[in-house]
Amino acid sequence: MSTILEVKNIEKYYGNKGNITKAVDNISFEVEKGEFIGIMGASGSGKTTLLNCISTIDTVTSGNIIIEGSNITQLKSKQLSAFRRKKLGFIFQDFNLLDTLTAYENISLALSILKWSAAQIDIAVHEIAKTLNIEEALEKYPYQMSGGQQQRVAAARAMVTNPALVLADEPTGALDSHSAKMLLTNLEDLNQRLSATILMVTHDAFTASYCKRIVFIKDGKIFNEIYRAKEDRKSFFNKIIEVTALLGGEQINVF
Repeated sequence: MSTILEVKNIEKYYGNKGNITKAVDNISFEVEKGEFIGIMGASGSGKTTLLNCISTIDTVTSGNIIIEGSNITQLKSKQLSAFRRKKLGFIFQDFNLLDTLTAYENISLALSILKWSAAQIDIAVHEIAKTLNIEEALEKYPYQMSGGQQQRVAAARAMVTNPALVLADEPTGALDSHSAKMLLTNLEDLNQRLSATILMVTHDAFTASYCKRIVFIKDGKIFNEIYRAKEDRKSFFNKIIEVTALLGGEQINVF
């Protein structure tokens, strides 16, 4: 497998000399193509800051982040914008769909920006919609959809450009249990069938149990790391709970 993401000794400080907060403290890890990796930690652990740095939303204080061979910590603003459009997909907790666009238009917008032809866009949108079981929602506006449909549309928007890396920030946080399970099943399927590389931040053990590997963050540092290997999800869930308990974790979902 090829390495998609390399995080090398990154640090992120906030504040000034009199009051410095070290949100990320010398973190290093790699993500291979086709991995479905979760980042877990309590509130204030640094997991969201880490995601923001990888997603180019925030900049590191020191260290390097390399995605498909490009060191994003060295790119200028315009280069970062172009890189983000071509290489990264985003799934947010609150969907972030454009209210004035249909599902089809929300999904196709990124392809239009990349100057795909109308025929290419139509094929790509319908293919990803079929995979995520949202074909019936393509002509609907966000207010006409359920929360689960909106999040699957958001996932389709993130995946349709076939990005090098999909970044998901608490993607099930605003969903009921049925919709959350459907979304996670879809993401797992996309990971397995299309070798989509997904990095997901979550505080929820049930959500994390769909991943292949979990990196636990505590006080800005990597605390532990576990792999699912060939375990079933329930066994992996129990292993996640054990580490979460050591972290003094937050929410524990029943399986």
